[in-house]
Amino acid sequence: MSNNQEILAAEQQHLAAVSRVNYFDLVIDHGQGAIVTDADGRDYIDLLASASATNVGHAHPKVVTAITQQAQKLIQYTPAYFANTTTAQLVQRLTALTPGTFEKQALFGNSGSDANDAMIKLARAYTGRSYIVSFTGAYHGSTYGAMSISGVSLNMTRKMGPLLPDVVKVPYPDPSQRLAGETDAQFSQRLFQAFKLPFETYLPADEVAMVIIEPIQGDGGIIKAPQEYMDLVYNFTREHGIVFAVDEVNQGLGRTGKMWSIDHFGIAPDLLSMGKSLASGLPLSAVVGRREIMASLAAPANVYTTAGNPVTAAAALATLDVLDTENLVARSAELGAIAREFFEQAAQKYPFIGDVRLYGLNGGIEIVTADGQADVAGTTKIIYRLFQLGVIMISLRGNVLRFQPPLVITRAQLQTAFDKLTQTFEAFMADELDLPETDHHIGW
Repeated sequence: MSNNQEILAAEQQHLAAVSRVNYFDLVIDHGQGAIVTDADGRDYIDLLASASATNVGHAHPKVVTAITQQAQKLIQYTPAYFANTTTAQLVQRLTALTPGTFEKQALFGNSGSDANDAMIKLARAYTGRSYIVSFTGAYHGSTYGAMSISGVSLNMTRKMGPLLPDVVKVPYPDPSQRLAGETDAQFSQRLFQAFKLPFETYLPADEVAMVIIEPIQGDGGIIKAPQEYMDLVYNFTREHGIVFAVDEVNQGLGRTGKMWSIDHFGIAPDLLSMGKSLASGLPLSAVVGRREIMASLAAPANVYTTAGNPVTAAAALATLDVLDTENLVARSAELGAIAREFFEQAAQKYPFIGDVRLYGLNGGIEIVTADGQADVAGTTKIIYRLFQLGVIMISLRGNVLRFQPPLVITRAQLQTAFDKLTQTFEAFMADELDLPETDHHIGW
């Protein structure tokens, strides 16, 4: 039995199954850049970046140094009661980094989930309204508020109701769902009519506090909303005094080839949530928003003992430095264009590759059957063979390959990953791949 198997067998006796989405029998021991190494000493090219939580790569020296130096100085004194020199620097930096020329303030949390919960609280407090509008396919987190506005998995509602009241979900504008002959403009108008339907039938606009959207959905399949649709929804919120909020937890901090995914649309949101890669995967989240909205609640309405602690703040400052000095946002766009070309050429060669969506080093590649339906089993075969070949890639929504490598991945590493993807695609085309022998479901 390998070290991986021994560790997993021992862990299984004590770890609740609800806390992990199963993919491969892998125990990660350490990582550097875009490479992770398991407990048996085997290296893998990481095309997941810890669910887009390590955009600057694993164990980046500048981040490690910042964490170490801060830990030697002060690990924790709760920002809930007193300021500290490191977190005070970070809050100033975040308000300057986010879109919008209006006055802004920020608050800290421990995860993207609680950041999205905070936006619910703030929007309700500011507007005096209760309803929240979110989108199908959304993943906003696993706390009760964030889970209530999500719409990506039945296991995020099953057996746990009642969830947060006054939440209305509308269809996300997935361009792959255009009708035959339908233009982008026609599609945007059709989906905007679906967006407005609740408002025209049972949902008074003057009782809606917030519309929250992922401009590019992450766990929903790496799907970018059309520009016209986003403009229509944003303008609707302006007309009706509704807070327009964006979730940048997965897609922010350079992932899409721009600092924030909302930057693709030229819109400055009222509230913006971030997490994951903000502190290179350490538990830190933040909400940045218009000063008047952020001032609508008083402490302790959103206070956490460890939120924005000095070590995570130091990691965040170093992460932002690396994004800047190494030009990783531009690098994401540059290498993303190379990746798009690879996957689009693969789609021309292999009939089982359906829609290809790439925005920076950030892609969703659909695997389909001969009649164009989602091929969940085929997708599982592909990601498992990649795992056997030393590449970590998982699936979204059953049949979407999730491509999110660290932004520091080298061209050589990227090419090696492409070579192994091609090898796997060829084997799948030749019907040489089998489903893995496992006693548990793989994927979401």
